[in-house]
Amino acid sequence: MARRVEGRNRFRDFFLCSLPVAFIMAFVYVLVSSSIFGFYAPHIQSPFDNKESNFIDKDLGWREKAALESFPSLFSKEASVSLSFMLDALNGTATTSDSNPLSIDAIRKKDPSLSWRVEDEVESSEDQMDNNFGHGTWTREGGGQVLNDTPEKLYQRRMRQERREKRARDLMNKDNLQALEKAAIQRSKSIDSVAPGNYSIWRNEVLDTIRDMGQLLSRAKEKLYDCNLVTNKLRAMLQTAEEELVSTQTHTTFLNQLASKSIPHAIHCLTMTLNLEYSLLPAPMRHFPRMENLENPDLYHYALFSDNVLAASVVVNSTVTNADDPSLHVFHIVTDKLNFGAMSMWFLLNPPKEATVQVQRFEDFSWLNSSYSPVLKQLESEAMKEFYFKTERSESAESGAESLKYRYPKYLSMLNHLRFYIPKIFPKLEKVLFLDDDVVVQKDLTPLWSVDLKGKVNGAVETCGASFHRLKSYLNFSDRHVSERFDPEYCGWAYGMNVFDLGEWRKHNITETYHFWQNLNENRTLWKLGTLPPGLMTFYNLTVPLQKKWHLLGLGYNREIDVKKIERSAVIHFNGHSKPWTELGISKYQAYWTKYASLEHPYISSCRLLE
Repeated sequence: MARRVEGRNRFRDFFLCSLPVAFIMAFVYVLVSSSIFGFYAPHIQSPFDNKESNFIDKDLGWREKAALESFPSLFSKEASVSLSFMLDALNGTATTSDSNPLSIDAIRKKDPSLSWRVEDEVESSEDQMDNNFGHGTWTREGGGQVLNDTPEKLYQRRMRQERREKRARDLMNKDNLQALEKAAIQRSKSIDSVAPGNYSIWRNEVLDTIRDMGQLLSRAKEKLYDCNLVTNKLRAMLQTAEEELVSTQTHTTFLNQLASKSIPHAIHCLTMTLNLEYSLLPAPMRHFPRMENLENPDLYHYALFSDNVLAASVVVNSTVTNADDPSLHVFHIVTDKLNFGAMSMWFLLNPPKEATVQVQRFEDFSWLNSSYSPVLKQLESEAMKEFYFKTERSESAESGAESLKYRYPKYLSMLNHLRFYIPKIFPKLEKVLFLDDDVVVQKDLTPLWSVDLKGKVNGAVETCGASFHRLKSYLNFSDRHVSERFDPEYCGWAYGMNVFDLGEWRKHNITETYHFWQNLNENRTLWKLGTLPPGLMTFYNLTVPLQKKWHLLGLGYNREIDVKKIERSAVIHFNGHSKPWTELGISKYQAYWTKYASLEHPYISSCRLLE
């Protein structure tokens, strides 16, 4: 027992003697390692030390730096004091005097912000954290053991946290967005100046990508405009283009209508030449042959009202050329006093084979005056003159073009309204075939006189389709005079080639019916102008539809008509603005008209028609 106690005392003495030596050797090892690392550390540049980089700072070398700052030299006075402090600590005689630079009080006085606390008591069985610093001071259950980070590390963590919060606030601040973009672009331009690090094998590729993207953003920033500005500008350009297009279309429509309603120079030249020749012609030579046929009911009589010499000649010539027996056909042509001489002279010089021709001027009809004809009275009224000839108008371009449509010169001419006075003009005739001057006859029309009109007045080809060319397209059904008497879905028909039974005409008082509606439309409230709307009203339920082969319309505006349909039609109608005797004529249809125009005639060739 005594030996055991003696051995235990001897071991305690040995341990107490060797413990300070072991502690001093470990301390020396740490100092030497820190000195060696401190010598090389300043020459090592971390890729995270660059302040212009956006990478997150790393906690590299903080132990070494702390060692260098705390233990500058093994042979300095401070080092000696430090060693003595440790020895005193081993002997249990350590103090917290201010003279010791490594004492707790000394460190707290040197930098108050680096103070930390030691938990005196453990309040729970689990680990707890003190949040005085960025990552806190940890304590463990049992014995009040404390696991402290160094002050430098806690300081770095806190500063790093503050930088992150500041960067987040800056990124969330919209006012700095443009500045950040500019800084990023500028940084991308100088990205080559950054020293490549050795922390990643992908760094070079990443830097190249960043540089390319930065340069792309820089160029885009210089070239592109603000999206809202570009959108508004494009919208304004589109609106301007649409307005210009509408204006151009309106102007084109205006010019087309003006050209189609004007007399071409060649036709005016022909008219003046023929008028001059007729004025020089002796009176006995001004009479047409076969005047006995004018009232013969057994012949086929045509009514043609025109002031266009060349157009009228084509109608007569084409009809006679395709007639089985031209001697049975009689043409009653009515014109005005300005064209009477030219019209007469042309057919005196160019008689249509054995057919009979009569030329009259409507000014010689004594019964046709303003007291009898309401349309003639309206045409002479001041209101109608103001509508047609007043130049100062507060109208848009669109309404102006639309108004021009209804200011067609033929609407001002009584020739356009003579179709409602046919029984008055030809009192001894029973059946007449009415033709417009813009048609071409391609078949023998003799069978039309055999058509049974079933007690009705008018025989015409209907033009209505699924929803167009019905009565509602021509008349104002908001007026009670129209809505109470007519069906808006009633099918329309075409003027241009019509068979009129003059006996039934007189029986139904068609002319008086026309006068009634014309008087109601004095202010143009029932329909605009023209003769088709009053014709649809006057011959309402008094029209027999003819087969469509007799009359084909649309050659003056429709460019898609089938050639086979044209060739099998008896009468083709150049209704529309593109008249075949003008430059506006549709070229692929003009040959059907020029075939009968006698262009080789010396009067026509001298006026250079269609050149």
